[in-house]
Amino acid sequence: MDSTSQELKHRATTTTTEDQSPTLQPNTKTQKQRIPTRGIRSLAVGIAIPLALTLANISIFGWNRTYRTIHKPFWVPPLWALHLTCLGSAFIMGLSAWLVWAEGGFHKNPSAVGFYLGQLGLSLAWDPVFFKMGAARLGLLVCLGQMATMWSCLKMFGRVNRTAGDLVKICLVWSGFLTLVNLYFVV
Repeated sequence: MDSTSQELKHRATTTTTEDQSPTLQPNTKTQKQRIPTRGIRSLAVGIAIPLALTLANISIFGWNRTYRTIHKPFWVPPLWALHLTCLGSAFIMGLSAWLVWAEGGFHKNPSAVGFYLGQLGLSLAWDPVFFKMGAARLGLLVCLGQMATMWSCLKMFGRVNRTAGDLVKICLVWSGFLTLVNLYFVV
């Protein structure tokens, strides 16, 4: 066995001694590999809460006989596709918010969490406004507000974690399309 493969087997890790100066110690096979369960749990919660809220919102407010029966152009999605994409958007926004939280972005910039919660609230407000109240004009204002808060999330999240910012772009595109669908019903 050559010395290179021997070094790979015994990689050194940095540990801190009592005087807080780092020292190098070799890994041993008896050391337990710790699974980051706290991170996995926080990720699950960060995704599950917006997903569950969106699912509950869809099941309570998201069904409208008029939307299903009215003649729509080809580019307006069927109701099931609309709701499925809203669920996907909630999942992606939850993931991007978790990425920012995991890097301490909400502590560094507390307004980012405000914009995230604002976009979540506006996305939850759209179904009751558009489907239950039948207020397409007010729904359009909700969509525009959601796009504005998502744009702010994009800027703030992107400063903390580039991947989180890129994920928000997907949701921003969906929100823009949803605004066009809503605009069709206003005109």
